[in-house]
Amino acid sequence: MDIVNLLRSLTVAAIPILFAITFHEVAHGWVADKLGDPTARSMGRLSFNPLAHIDPVNTVILPIVLFIASNGMFIFGSAKPVPVDYRNLKNPRRDSAIVSAAGPVMNIILAIVSLFLLIILRKVLPHVVTEDSDLVLSKIIPPVVQMLQYGVSFNIFIAAFNLIPIPPLDGGRIAISLMPPRQAYMFSRLEPYGIFIVLILWMTGLARIIIYPIQGFIKFLISLFIIPFGGF
Repeated sequence: MDIVNLLRSLTVAAIPILFAITFHEVAHGWVADKLGDPTARSMGRLSFNPLAHIDPVNTVILPIVLFIASNGMFIFGSAKPVPVDYRNLKNPRRDSAIVSAAGPVMNIILAIVSLFLLIILRKVLPHVVTEDSDLVLSKIIPPVVQMLQYGVSFNIFIAAFNLIPIPPLDGGRIAISLMPPRQAYMFSRLEPYGIFIVLILWMTGLARIIIYPIQGFIKFLISLFIIPFGGF
């Protein structure tokens, strides 16, 4: 892929990624606020403005480096974690699981919405979803289709990745909430080392053994919504 096409693809991919990580973090903060913790709201983190959630390294530099290094085949990024004070929650053990699940659930919803829009485009405008037509729309619709495709794949991936049961990922926090107190406390002590554990799992390929089944389950859930509307 030449540099011009690479930059164009990066621009197309950036929009659904910003949507995914922004809505993910807002979902955490919004649910926490409803369950008794106003921390995110008081710090202005319930905004859908991506600038409120951008982390210079994880939101900008990392995705660009990964996208260029993989020649446009892989991209991943994350936003600044939304602040949650679990002590303010009405039922800390139960509500922390709900708050943690809110982010991945939001990504699944975004994936479903992206698929619905793709289905509508392919059914209503089947002759302009590729660049084979001379119509003006044929220059607009293909990039939109590509953005929606990125939206589907990235939202499914980020939901599955965050559901890996290792703290501080959402899956780890959910697991802690479901464990008996003693086991939950011992497991929570992994949190300072959780990211390093995930990196080791990723570099050794073991993370895929965990992520693929989660992705498969998410795709199955999405198919339950999509199949009645004709699917792909």
